[in-house]
Amino acid sequence: MKSSSFSTLVTIAWRNIKRNARRTSLCIVAVAIAVFFTIVMQSMTTGMMAGMENVVQVFDTGHVSIASADFEAEKEYSPAQYPVSGGRSAAELTQAIKALPGVRAVFPRITVYATLQDSTKKHALLWGLDIDGETAANNFNMTDKSNGLVEGRFPAPGTNECAVGTVFAKKTGLGIGDKIPLKTVSAQFSDKMWAPVIIGIYEFDYQKYDEDTILVDFNRLQRLLVLGEATQQLYIFADTAARSEALAKELTSIFGDDDVIRDWRDNYFVAMMKQTKVIYYLVYLVFIIVASFLIVNTVVMIIHERIKEIGMMGSLGMTRREIVQVFFFEALFLSILGALAGCAAGGLVTFIGSWFPFDFNAMTGGGMKEFPISGTIYLNFSPGILAGGFVFGVVIASICTLIPSLKSAFVEPVEALRR
Repeated sequence: MKSSSFSTLVTIAWRNIKRNARRTSLCIVAVAIAVFFTIVMQSMTTGMMAGMENVVQVFDTGHVSIASADFEAEKEYSPAQYPVSGGRSAAELTQAIKALPGVRAVFPRITVYATLQDSTKKHALLWGLDIDGETAANNFNMTDKSNGLVEGRFPAPGTNECAVGTVFAKKTGLGIGDKIPLKTVSAQFSDKMWAPVIIGIYEFDYQKYDEDTILVDFNRLQRLLVLGEATQQLYIFADTAARSEALAKELTSIFGDDDVIRDWRDNYFVAMMKQTKVIYYLVYLVFIIVASFLIVNTVVMIIHERIKEIGMMGSLGMTRREIVQVFFFEALFLSILGALAGCAAGGLVTFIGSWFPFDFNAMTGGGMKEFPISGTIYLNFSPGILAGGFVFGVVIASICTLIPSLKSAFVEPVEALRR
């Protein structure tokens, strides 16, 4: 028999696909399932990482944060007596930093501990923010991508008003219109008694803040703590998170040694997640291996059940090389069809998941409040992830045909027909 042309071998492979609908469907489904779960797994992992990074930036660090060296040394106590830059005006520092290229927003913040009186909850955090500016610049609730307010309103500037989280309100039995008598310590080490009125209830992504934090106006808390015009910390948000490293270097050259400039990547939880990424990649690798075995087993089974067909092809004069090429092209077509099906299903699921998130607090039972993990997880819909899943399905299925088809092609035609 004369050597078959490339187009002839491709035609034979394509026709083989149509000959057995059950066999073809089985292989396509196996590849599609492997590709689908590979895409969803990677999308969920990257979405979880992105959610954690967003929570860290919005609540804990900004893209870059500035605090005095003395405050950093005692940060776990949130002392008020160590303002940024030795007590320079927060407004002055904010304007100077805003003038830098790539800076989107600058906000002063104050966080101090308070002891609650006449309450079932004994301790809380007072969190002083430029509320209008911060809620306009960032989403504090990722579920509906909003400021997180669920009832009432946020405190007005300069007033004795506050807002509390839904969990805080439930645990204390307090609601809008109630006062929260509390005591805190000022920058002059004096006890300050205060009873702000609850004017709003919020629900933030970071459960720690939802449960333990009393949100108040920055200027009112600044006066209460006798900070003058100074601020405890400054939070800078760049145009993009990738700009933070360069911005931190610029700020380091501007501020003296008395202040500490931190990039958001220096956060403990971010560093920890970078280390645990190895675990995620190992889990993902195991998943890839399992998915690969699903494809391999299906392809090998299909080839071995066609051993007589291989013998027939050999008896008709096809060379071993041509037999292997036919099976390779057939597997290539099947893997492309399966990978396209898997990508379509995975793309649809991840696209929907990018708009309608999973409730992570419900998944974990709400027991991770100390970790800056978003209460919701959006799947990461990414053309790159879809392309990676497609290539994975095609490459694995195609390569996996070579060894069994090579082995089968070397079986003598008479022996193959006898089996």
